[in-house]
Amino acid sequence: MNIRSIALAPALILGLALPALAEKIPLNEISNYLNGLKTVTSEFTQVNNDGSISTGTVFISRPGRVRFEYNNDSTLVLASAGNVAVFDPKSNGGPQQYPLSKTPLSIILDANVDLGRANMVTGYTEAKNSTVVTAQDPAHPEYGNIQMVFTGGPTELRQWVVTDDSGEKTTVILGEMRKGGAIADSKFSIRSELARRN
Repeated sequence: MNIRSIALAPALILGLALPALAEKIPLNEISNYLNGLKTVTSEFTQVNNDGSISTGTVFISRPGRVRFEYNNDSTLVLASAGNVAVFDPKSNGGPQQYPLSKTPLSIILDANVDLGRANMVTGYTEAKNSTVVTAQDPAHPEYGNIQMVFTGGPTELRQWVVTDDSGEKTTVILGEMRKGGAIADSKFSIRSELARRN
């Protein structure tokens, strides 16, 4: 498993039982929906580039913070203060770290998501009663892209597929999202996790 892509993303579109002939959700509505997400907790299923499957819980605190906890595994992925840290129990060194801005997941963690920006959206379709939006950083398309799947009535993010800068794909399928409520800042602290593991 490529540890760099472990939490950040074959496209797996879920066929959800929704009314037929759904129309595409407007991009500005999707932007507003993402901007309205402040804190989210959800179970998730992750399909890795090699076909292996992981499960766990994701905590999101927008802007800029996410925590992926894996079941039956002490692997942990944190993003905060502009950085991503991957804590891998199989590694003898410290966590692998890199800038959040270099991962496509930063697009939905941004303080102001605007899918109307020029050259940000590279794909926008309706498939299996879902709206599928593929987006990239317009200034750095070489960082890869994120394909997001939304259902309507009301708009809801169901999954994303991140294609990283090496072309590897990681799919994250969300369970029922619990929105709102407080998530402790310490849950996203890379420094605290480093101290806890030393």
